[in-house]
Amino acid sequence: MNIGIYGLGRFGTFWATELSKHTPIKAFNRSPLERIPEGVQLVDRDELFTCDAIILCVSISSFAQVVASIAPFVHPGTLVMDTCSVKVYPAKVMQELLPQDAQIIATHPMFGPDSGKNGIAGLPLVYSPLRCSSAQDSFWKELFGVMGLKVLSMDCEEHDRQAAYSQGVTHFVGRVLDELHLAPTELATTGYRRLLSIVEQTCNDPIQLFYDLQRFNPYAHDMRVRLNDALDTVLQVLDEHDTNFSELPHS
Repeated sequence: MNIGIYGLGRFGTFWATELSKHTPIKAFNRSPLERIPEGVQLVDRDELFTCDAIILCVSISSFAQVVASIAPFVHPGTLVMDTCSVKVYPAKVMQELLPQDAQIIATHPMFGPDSGKNGIAGLPLVYSPLRCSSAQDSFWKELFGVMGLKVLSMDCEEHDRQAAYSQGVTHFVGRVLDELHLAPTELATTGYRRLLSIVEQTCNDPIQLFYDLQRFNPYAHDMRVRLNDALDTVLQVLDEHDTNFSELPHS
């Protein structure tokens, strides 16, 4: 099967490199590249659309625009796969804008260049076939299995419901901690070092990803409300204890 990658940004480059370890990969990028990923063949857009499967590695905020622009060039039977960190929105876009004879699988590799820098074996990938043949379905499940990934078959709604808290909270807390400008210290506990690793893992990603996770996941607003309520509760408890402490006699 000929596989093409559309978009060689930070994640697209990482994903193309990982896939190329197991199968030939062609790739197209809209802007010039300083470096072509090892094992990946850079092609023009026309050649990309001769591939049997096209994987879109573009930002969530640009996703609808990209899908609309490629839709006229997608051949009958071609599989289009997304890699967005939200699933309801890109699934709807692909189903509405792509030709009816195009095949569609929604995926979310739950890792990136930082979390996967030591290898991706055992890491989760959410897999939601929306409109595809049994042959395509079998091929991708087998390929992801050979790559050692933990394939999670999950519908898009359930993904977003869970990801709003797992991924959404992580990125939110990482950005908040980054605003504190935390620094390494010789007094660092294991917990503190883990907090620093969260900052590194989330803030190495483009800020646009953080915005997109919050804007395009339908459950993210509820997460933020609950997170704010939880913070208020903890602060209120601290205030109450501060009041009680101030009433104690001092020597």
